[in-house]
Amino acid sequence: MELSNFKFNLIENDRYSRLGKIITKRGSIDTPAFMPVGTQATIKGAFIEDVVKTGSQIILSNTYHLMIRPGVDRIKLAGGLHQFMNCKLPILTDSGGFQVMSLSKLNVIDREKGAIFQSHIDGKKFILSPEESIKIQKELNSDIVMIMDECPKKTLNYDEIKKSMELSIYWAERSKKEFGLNKEKALFGIVQGGLFEDLRIKSLQKLIEIDFDGYAIGGLAVGETQIEMFNTLDFLKDLLPKDKPRYLMGVGTPSDILGAVMRGVDMFDCVMPTRSGRTGLAFTWNGRVQIRNSKYQNDNSPLDENVKNFSLNNYSKNYLNHLFNTNEMLASMLLTINNINFYQEFMSAIRKNIKNGTFQQFYNKYFGKL
Repeated sequence: MELSNFKFNLIENDRYSRLGKIITKRGSIDTPAFMPVGTQATIKGAFIEDVVKTGSQIILSNTYHLMIRPGVDRIKLAGGLHQFMNCKLPILTDSGGFQVMSLSKLNVIDREKGAIFQSHIDGKKFILSPEESIKIQKELNSDIVMIMDECPKKTLNYDEIKKSMELSIYWAERSKKEFGLNKEKALFGIVQGGLFEDLRIKSLQKLIEIDFDGYAIGGLAVGETQIEMFNTLDFLKDLLPKDKPRYLMGVGTPSDILGAVMRGVDMFDCVMPTRSGRTGLAFTWNGRVQIRNSKYQNDNSPLDENVKNFSLNNYSKNYLNHLFNTNEMLASMLLTINNINFYQEFMSAIRKNIKNGTFQQFYNKYFGKL
């Protein structure tokens, strides 16, 4: 396969909303884009071939989980993460910083050594430095690599957030140095600073000085309100480089995405569509459907008559209700792929409306309703 340098083309604006295209060596990604989450080298409950059929153009996987199990050496022996999981799509890997904060036992942060923690699986001790995180992601052969940052839990303690943000900047410098020159991959910086405007702006300014291929907004989707999240994006929307992709990490609901696109965000990831699918919650153009509900026991209508791309309408609500209430494996598989497909159709509609200059109308029609 001929390798292409990573680049981002901004095609059109509708106010702050942006239509663009990311070019990678494994394919192009139309933005705004949603990345299904394949944390442990799989999107739970879905064949990768079906994920591709939904229109997904990139997926996300995770350094923390893969370094713990199965281990980087096994993936390297397979030829890299794409070969290991039979995925031809571009892959973005998260650095593992969020999982160190949220999952690991006895988490200790050392400015020079990095994160020292015990595995949430077996208690084995690991040390994940900025350099090691980048090294692992390069060995996985990721297309988009994320810097190592510290993701603090939600707090209103200014001094604590400031200290964490400054540490993340130091680690960003070290991550960039370890990444080196690699035109076939991209390295994204991560803006931190909690809910504090001055810290967010300082973080972004420092990251721009270091110079990254894209800029992520981290430290959100950790318990703040939607209004607080949107306010944070408002701090940044005029300051983020216009010629680089913007990625809001771990977000979110369809309304979260609409509000973030309105504020200039290009990329999203979230476990919501897949996790919800496993618990019986379906996303549809008519709103959310909790398929376990008894009212669907005799409802032989399809789940979503408006779906176009990957139709599951041969399966009635009655049948899906039966599958979930008898704990059949097929139940979560069907709703998982339904939800991924809905998210991709939703993103496609967002892109179409930005192109047509009608995104505000689309936003007004669906915000708070999906």
